[in-house]
Amino acid sequence: MGVSTQIIADTRKGKAGEKSKLEQTETFDPATDLPMFREGMNWFVLRVASNKERSVRQTLLRKVQIEGMEAFVGRIMVPTEKVKTLKGNKPRITETMLYPGYVFVEMRLEPDGRIPQDVFFLIKETDGVGDFVGTAGRPTPMAQHEVEKMLFDSRKPEEAPQLKMEFIKGDKVTISDGPFQNYQGEIDEVLPDKGLVRVLVTIFGRQAPIELEYWQVRKGIDDVS
Repeated sequence: MGVSTQIIADTRKGKAGEKSKLEQTETFDPATDLPMFREGMNWFVLRVASNKERSVRQTLLRKVQIEGMEAFVGRIMVPTEKVKTLKGNKPRITETMLYPGYVFVEMRLEPDGRIPQDVFFLIKETDGVGDFVGTAGRPTPMAQHEVEKMLFDSRKPEEAPQLKMEFIKGDKVTISDGPFQNYQGEIDEVLPDKGLVRVLVTIFGRQAPIELEYWQVRKGIDDVS
């Protein structure tokens, strides 16, 4: 069964059309400003080509609006996070994908569990799209806890993110850059505000603390036995 033209017309005139305009505003966050689950709709996972997550999302949003299919395709999410790094005391902020190769789609299925034909072709004919996660040609709805985590991750990234450091006190590390390269030691203190870690290393038989930029060390020590 295809998409009803009457439903499409009603959708364009009704709340779904208003919602589409609302979602274009800068302050609107679809991850937090709408209910997690909306009546008759579920969340599904769409496989897409690597590094095409954003372009697939933008293309689908545009096609859904042009074809008036907001009643069948709702939110389309690509969770990202902004990561702040320091190198040579120079800050750099990058936005990275939390789920590379996947796009999350809020969608209404036919009563038999299949994707409406018009919606199926709209999605499948989009450049970069693979298929839905599911079985026997039918997409499998995401579980509630999966949706909760995905929407939490989909919140708009912070404009001024904290420096991301993956070290904690006690981690065994190897120094990978600088005059103490290849020395092995243990994290004694993490200084996120400065982008530094203090590492205890053994020099001339005595343990000494060395402050290094976090990118100058890597987790793990090499087996020298």
